[in-house]
Amino acid sequence: MSWGTELWDQFDNLEKHTQWGIDVLEKYIKFVKERTEIELSYAKQLRNLSKKYQPKKNSKEEEEYRYTSTRAFLATLNEMNDYAGQHEVISENMTSLITGELTRYVQELKQERKSHFHDGRKAQQHIETCWKQLEASKRRFERDCKEADRAQQYFEKMDADINVTKADVEKARQQAQLRHQMAEDSKAEYSSTLQKFNSEQHDHYYTHIPNIFQKIQEMEERRIVRIGESMKTFAEVDRQVIPIIGKCLDEITKAAESIDHKNDSQLVIEAFKSGFEPPGDIDFEDFTQPMKRTVSESSLSNSRGDGKSEPKFGGKSKGKLWPFIKKNKPPPPPPASASPSAVPNGPQSPKQQKEPLSHRFNEFMTSKPKIHCFRSLKRGLSLKLITLNTQVWSLIEGAGPEDFSNLPPEQRRKKLQQKVDELNKDIQKEMDQRDALTKMKDVYIKNPQMGDPASVDHRLAELGQNIEKLRIEVQKFEGWLAEVEGRLPMRTEQARRQSGLYEAQNSSAVNSCAQDRESSPDGSYTEEQSQETEMKVPATDFDDEFDDEEPLPTIGTCKALYTFEGQNEGTISVAEGEMLYVIEEDKGDGWTRIRRNEDEEGYVPTSYVEVYLDKNAKGAMTYI
Repeated sequence: MSWGTELWDQFDNLEKHTQWGIDVLEKYIKFVKERTEIELSYAKQLRNLSKKYQPKKNSKEEEEYRYTSTRAFLATLNEMNDYAGQHEVISENMTSLITGELTRYVQELKQERKSHFHDGRKAQQHIETCWKQLEASKRRFERDCKEADRAQQYFEKMDADINVTKADVEKARQQAQLRHQMAEDSKAEYSSTLQKFNSEQHDHYYTHIPNIFQKIQEMEERRIVRIGESMKTFAEVDRQVIPIIGKCLDEITKAAESIDHKNDSQLVIEAFKSGFEPPGDIDFEDFTQPMKRTVSESSLSNSRGDGKSEPKFGGKSKGKLWPFIKKNKPPPPPPASASPSAVPNGPQSPKQQKEPLSHRFNEFMTSKPKIHCFRSLKRGLSLKLITLNTQVWSLIEGAGPEDFSNLPPEQRRKKLQQKVDELNKDIQKEMDQRDALTKMKDVYIKNPQMGDPASVDHRLAELGQNIEKLRIEVQKFEGWLAEVEGRLPMRTEQARRQSGLYEAQNSSAVNSCAQDRESSPDGSYTEEQSQETEMKVPATDFDDEFDDEEPLPTIGTCKALYTFEGQNEGTISVAEGEMLYVIEEDKGDGWTRIRRNEDEEGYVPTSYVEVYLDKNAKGAMTYI
């Protein structure tokens, strides 16, 4: 089946058909191009959608993505971003493999078609020229034959006429012979032209046109095959990204399956837990019976027992109402204390609003800690004193809550831990820079032509200072964190002395308040009177009992690896290389208690010293 033999006379129709085929190819190219534009637009819209719902940095939304459901949503957004990328891949592949290739092919196809039909027209023009030559030779032969016949008839007429001269007859005879000769020549030329035309015509319809039409047929078949391959590529481009798109969808499904409602519920507890206990039962106050109070100035148990029995001093009955009262709620104090009762939870009375410092002081000094020995008593009172000082100075100076003391205990612990982690990251970053500069300096020392080693000394010194400042900050926040978690006992001689003074003040203040109440007709007292009494009570011999107590024995020695500036209450400053005595091991809170001499002892970070415990020397009392 060949176009050359079957369609030898359909040159014009073939020309129209091949043009139609090119139009179809261009239409398909346009279709694919619009498809790529749709894919790009779709991918862009998907990316914009994913970006729109992404959490903004340093915003409240970013904190919400710690829940498993929101993390799953974030994973879905990220997968949708990758999903959009696959549609961009589809667009790029279709543009390069289909649109670009077919556009070039169409140009080549047009050139080839033009060349083939040009050859066909040339062959047609040649056969038409041969036909015209044949027609001209035929007409000339016909004309010459007619003229020879007329010349013969004229000669015969002249020869039969007796009145014509012999010369005229001879002339007519020669003219007839000439015409006959011309007719014979025309006949021979016509015969030769006819044979030539037949040969050309045969070659035209059986050789040239079939070859040209065959080439056109092959061109058209290549076009059909090419458009079929392009359609396969069209499907293959989509099929190539299906595994990746399926993986994106699988990741979305996996993220959805990772949602844990129990974990989210626990996160809500961690996020909003205050750390305070629920309010207890309210004690009944019988105003019909006179209130009996017996306070002994020399009794330690009575001075603390009154703090429990006096409802006006922020006892348990009123000390836990404030979470349900919208007005007059005091800010929560730092939660670190050796005694749970050291945290004031009570609501403020109208008089307490006028005198917040006095109220805070009364609550701390009248609470009843569970202390079973003098040493534990000293530690509890020291911690009370430290916590009270922090709250008083915060109220007096109005400073920003750097230690997050304005937050509930649990929230404060989380904030402090977060701050410590951030500072440790900053320290690691500075140390990495210092290590890199140290290596650079070593390279400069080995290869002076690369740079001056002294050029990095200034930067190394700056990094060292920055690291030291950050370490001090870490120590400060770790101290607050340990205070919150109840792991940093602040027990120094100064704190022990002050604890005796404050306990005596507490006892005297309670006695004074009891006397005022008994002297008042209605059993009430004023806050101002109690405050004045608290501030004027001198120290008793109670702290002498603490001073006479036997100091802790040494259990080993230690060497200071780094210099530590003890800025917090209960800590002690040490110099690098200094040898000291260990009197209390690290209890897991990161602090070791050491002694320099009889009057200087305190806590230092365990990581700052190298401890040498001596079990044989345990219980010995050796001083530097």
